[in-house]
Amino acid sequence: MLQLGVNIDHVATVRQARMTDEPDPVWAAAEVELGGADGITVHLREDRRHIQDRDVKLLKETVGVKLNLEMSIAVSIVRIACQLKPDQCTLVPEHRQEITTEGGLDVVRLKRRVSQAVDKLHKAGCIVSAFIEPDEQQIKTSADIGFDAIELWTGAYANAKNPRAEKRALQELEKSIEIGRQCGLVVHAGHGLTYRNVEKVARLEGFSEFNIGHSIISRAIFVGIREAVRQMKELLIRYSS
Repeated sequence: MLQLGVNIDHVATVRQARMTDEPDPVWAAAEVELGGADGITVHLREDRRHIQDRDVKLLKETVGVKLNLEMSIAVSIVRIACQLKPDQCTLVPEHRQEITTEGGLDVVRLKRRVSQAVDKLHKAGCIVSAFIEPDEQQIKTSADIGFDAIELWTGAYANAKNPRAEKRALQELEKSIEIGRQCGLVVHAGHGLTYRNVEKVARLEGFSEFNIGHSIISRAIFVGIREAVRQMKELLIRYSS
């Protein structure tokens, strides 16, 4: 059965807009768990634009499901992750000007630095995943480096402008799932997935987990976060069965 990891960064984004103490992402995580999520995902960015160090520390103490920390390979962030020891660390690219993470981490070009980060995180006892684009070389290099899992960037599918582009993106994902599994990697997916477009990706065989944030938090404004998570989880169960 597909697992659902819910990214709660945008709860912290609302809080930081006023630099106050609410809404609290730690409270949100509890509601997300009650909605049936299998994991909580947060991104501790270098500029601390949303999730703060305090959040990650409290989440580590209180989350009952898998805690997945998205993070750059910056030395300072790797050091924090090694101290906190979340269940999983997902290495992602990070640029100060971007609104959200765009594209995958280039593990081929950054192989030496990425390898150093993976080694440190493994020594701390963390499962380590690479957020990469569905590209054969990126997948095989991730396996060579020693990643436990990969999260395939689904942005090309989510942003497809026409049926041909969508079909091509789905074919690339399907091929990448197979390559990843042949390399002994657990294969996750994420980016741009919504209640409207998740079906075709969820029906692809081989994914074990989806990480979804913006769409769920957006729906939560109208139906509540617990119900929003429940609805997405229900869709994943339906489409993957």
